[in-house]
Amino acid sequence: MGSTRAKATPYGKVEGMTLTVEIAKVVDDEVVAAFNTLIPQLSSSNPPPTQEQLQKIVSSDSTFLLLAKLDGRIVGSLTLALFQIPTGLRAWIEDVVVDGSARGAGVGEALNTFAIDESRKRGATTVDLTSRPSREAANRLYQRLGFAQRDTNVYRFTL
Repeated sequence: MGSTRAKATPYGKVEGMTLTVEIAKVVDDEVVAAFNTLIPQLSSSNPPPTQEQLQKIVSSDSTFLLLAKLDGRIVGSLTLALFQIPTGLRAWIEDVVVDGSARGAGVGEALNTFAIDESRKRGATTVDLTSRPSREAANRLYQRLGFAQRDTNVYRFTL
């Protein structure tokens, strides 16, 4: 049936390794295993997603599961959500995570750059994300990529 994922975008060599980012099209054992490793590095309060939960993300027309690979091994992920509102098409980045073994190698930058490019290509007018102040390296990255801190409040209603 051909390729199971969108064409990977190469981001060059990282310490002699090839870094690519792609949009997941199927959820196989490799993807599930990667999330079993990645999500605990992102959140201690949420378990890794099941194969069915990941498949819902991949199957949706409004969400894109980005996978970063170093020499073919999944080392990072980002979820991009696109949604139409009366004032335009918006993009939102969530759950950016890079494996501890690959941090500092440009994986987060590659994931975010891919998400920005994909958002632009699809016609979004803005890309938003949130990041805890304690994630100092991530916040420096977002600022370096051109994200500007907004003067707004973020609220959450727990159901």
